[in-house]
Amino acid sequence: AMAQAALGAAGLHFDELNKLRVLDPEAAQQTAQLREECGAFLDKIVEFQKIVGSLIELVDQLAKAAESEKMKAIGARNLLKTIAKQREAQEQQLQALIAEKKMQLERQVFYLILYETLCKIEADQNEFIDQFIFQK
Repeated sequence: AMAQAALGAAGLHFDELNKLRVLDPEAAQQTAQLREECGAFLDKIVEFQKIVGSLIELVDQLAKAAESEKMKAIGARNLLKTIAKQREAQEQQLQALIAEKKMQLERQVFYLILYETLCKIEADQNEFIDQFIFQK
């Protein structure tokens, strides 16, 4: 016991196998425990890094998918604008065609009225001529 105390004072200790150690057994045990805990902590850090890596990859995929959908939406919107412009142009063409047909119809009605008027004048003149001839 005295020898152990003298050795302890010199910073030397015996372990459970009676081997001479510089570190006292309790400190050695705490060191070993700390080493184990550090190892477990490192394993958890590595696992966490893997999870974060997977999460970043997933977020990147979602961002690419969102960008792709955005481009599709822009394409669809541009297509709709183009279709709307085409419809507008078609409508203007049809309006012009309607106006042209309307003018043709008005001209035909005018010529029909003119023809009917001339026919009436001709009939009146023929009647006048007939009466003139019969009076002689």
